[in-house]
Amino acid sequence: MDSTGMIARSIQRAFDDVGLPVPSEQEARYVIGYGLGEAMAHLAPDASEVQIRQVVDAYRGHFLAKDQELKLYDGVEEGLARLREAKFRMAVATGKSRAGLDRVLKATQLGHFFEVTRTADEAFSKPHPAMLEYILEYSAVAPERAVMVGDTTHDLQLAINAGTASLGLTYGAHKGEALQDLQALALFDEFNSLIDWVLAHG
Repeated sequence: MDSTGMIARSIQRAFDDVGLPVPSEQEARYVIGYGLGEAMAHLAPDASEVQIRQVVDAYRGHFLAKDQELKLYDGVEEGLARLREAKFRMAVATGKSRAGLDRVLKATQLGHFFEVTRTADEAFSKPHPAMLEYILEYSAVAPERAVMVGDTTHDLQLAINAGTASLGLTYGAHKGEALQDLQALALFDEFNSLIDWVLAHG
């Protein structure tokens, strides 16, 4: 989903609400993919546990007030359908909470594409390999038979840590130059190109 700008703005507003130094947009974009608690603690390492909880709650308020406005990137639903038709098995590993992911999957009606999902409140946050390891074990898929698709350095580092290959999308939370040294098989500027590559190499 095209959520990067909204997430970054919601983080900045939450920090302002709580009276903590407001991170830059670049700093806010960097922590996308972490679980919420880890993200806020990374941005405010000297804040107390109470302040971190306050900023997490404030973030949720700002984001939930706007999340109905989020849209899928071009080609996502069609691309997932092409992969399913070709018998690829798909899963989700996300920094969202379980409630947040379930809400998004219901709103977009994409949940039926995914065999298993794992969230940051069910496992260690990215780039720890736990989420992806759970998915691989659940699906009985060896790491060398899987590929992680992501738009952040945390996603690609998660793949490295879990022993899987990865593919990167350059237009999301972390821009293409940040992804170049993280061993992705390929980087893509649009979703349809990624789908074409997977179908050609799968």
